[in-house]
Amino acid sequence: MEAVSYTAQWTAAARALETERGDRAAFLDPYARTLAAPRGFELLEKNRGGGLTAFIAIRTRYLDDTVRRTLADGAVRQVVLVAAGMDTRAFRLDWPDEATVYEVDLPALLAEKRRRLAGLDARPRVTRREVAADLRGPWLPTLEEAGFDRTRPVLWIVEGLMFFLTPDQADGVLRTLGSASAPGSRLAVDLVSQALLRSPFSREFRRGLEADGTPWLFGTDEPEDYLTARGWRPTDVREPGEPDATHADWPFTVQPRERRGPSRSWLIRAESLPGTGHAGTRLP
Repeated sequence: MEAVSYTAQWTAAARALETERGDRAAFLDPYARTLAAPRGFELLEKNRGGGLTAFIAIRTRYLDDTVRRTLADGAVRQVVLVAAGMDTRAFRLDWPDEATVYEVDLPALLAEKRRRLAGLDARPRVTRREVAADLRGPWLPTLEEAGFDRTRPVLWIVEGLMFFLTPDQADGVLRTLGSASAPGSRLAVDLVSQALLRSPFSREFRRGLEADGTPWLFGTDEPEDYLTARGWRPTDVREPGEPDATHADWPFTVQPRERRGPSRSWLIRAESLPGTGHAGTRLP
């Protein structure tokens, strides 16, 4: 698997550690430890600075809650995991009978994930469709071939992806999603601030990522403006440590938003803006 796929393994490792907190766990992912092999725990230990493990737990729970809330009223029944990695929401969450989950990722990663889950006798709790595609190419046709209907609302989950992209690639992802979003579609995404990418406090962490071939490239200090300009109206913007986005092990105090300069991470829910669809684009 390509280097960026190893980040899916460290995410699985963090989910395994959270699951093993037992009654204190923010969620349960019984498959995560197996999906973290071969390098997940090694990479998590190497890059554990900056509250990474707690952040992944917070992000996972926030997005789990997003799925539940979005599907609760019956309007959205399509969920697309963009760069799904070793995600197991299709296997561990409760889903309405008519829902469909599409998992988009590299063919090799999906094949390896399928093999490991089969070894655990894991069975999805929802109609689940793999979409083997490279986000650097024209992947929307492959998604539609799998049954995705762009005339119906969709929830896009973009987790742990955007900071690995160049600014142009990040724009391309959001505009591509907008081009395939019917009215009422939703987006859940995590972003980091430009300040974090410049901060001397995160320099060693960033150097480690670069050494592994997975540098963080993109951030924004104004997530609301950034998303709105690309066709998505934020409905909820939180930083780790705020209500409904916190964890007992989160080490940082949330700084006032008006204070300029602190490193920040964003957890965001947004809805598609009418009339802002774009022609599908690809990652350069």
